[in-house]
Amino acid sequence: MKSTSIYDTFNRPLRDLRISVTDRCNFRCPYCMPAEIFGDRYEFLPRADLLTFEEISRIVKIAVQLGVTKVRITGGEPLVRQNIEELVQMIAEVEGIEDLAMTTNAYLLSGYAQKLKKAGLHRITVSLDSLDDTVFQKMNGRGFSTARVLDGIKEAKEAGLQPIKINAVVQKGVNDHTVIELAEWCKNNGHIPRFIEYMDVGTLNDWKLQEVVPANEIVDLIGQRFPADPIVPTYQGEVAQRYRYRDGQGEFGVISSVSQPFCGDCSRMRLSPEGKAVTCLFAESGTDLREWLRNGATDDQIKQTIVGIWGTREDRYSEERSEETVKRKKVEMYHIGG
Repeated sequence: MKSTSIYDTFNRPLRDLRISVTDRCNFRCPYCMPAEIFGDRYEFLPRADLLTFEEISRIVKIAVQLGVTKVRITGGEPLVRQNIEELVQMIAEVEGIEDLAMTTNAYLLSGYAQKLKKAGLHRITVSLDSLDDTVFQKMNGRGFSTARVLDGIKEAKEAGLQPIKINAVVQKGVNDHTVIELAEWCKNNGHIPRFIEYMDVGTLNDWKLQEVVPANEIVDLIGQRFPADPIVPTYQGEVAQRYRYRDGQGEFGVISSVSQPFCGDCSRMRLSPEGKAVTCLFAESGTDLREWLRNGATDDQIKQTIVGIWGTREDRYSEERSEETVKRKKVEMYHIGG
């Protein structure tokens, strides 16, 4: 079916759909799911509340009719959702999807990468905040070493899930001293690191502005070791500012949501595990689509609901960030993906 592009109040098109398939995760990263809050007694969503793979696939098919061409599967940790490769295959079969990716911490990726590739996944992004085991163990909140993550990345490369991007949230005084090591390892192994400014997503991570390492400082730090030049964005709405090494061996990117907001080009809608459409990573809430899905709504009714959600969208949180907005209650990152 032919797609019709839709635009929000700032004339931003809907192009990307990020699907969180679970609110559960095997890590407890302090900037996302601090262990002191998400302990053994924390009650995650009941299985019956999660969208089924069929319901998710239906939303994707409708979203494609509205201009979506890119889908990313996230969590929580998507690999803790049983039989996730079945959903990958269902989405891969939707006509109009040009890019199907997944963001994972890769701890469970060993033995899974080939399945995902065979199911139709194009590429993978791995969240890896540091190669230093001591730092990594502190940042994942579980004391896990990097070994299994690196094994998972190796298998993903062998399976052809490339290019592999490595996302690292940089927090001053925590892992900023390991940025060069990670950049060098990625450069030597053909991966693309993306260094992300520590953000005030949600309200549980005790975010402080003074713990942010600005993107320009990261660029300068890497550039002193590996000279690099900026690359022109390959498409409108590209999140990372990219830099190519002058020796021609690879690139790196920085995501500067705090110091240099990029709200003006944002084309992303997020779908939460229980079926809420969320129009900003920093949103206070979302719009329930599950009710429509489970109460006999037609595809056209759901389509018109999404048109209404996107058509009235006026989010630009990062451009408006202030002490007041930082403190307001927001959807947690583990719930809607990064």
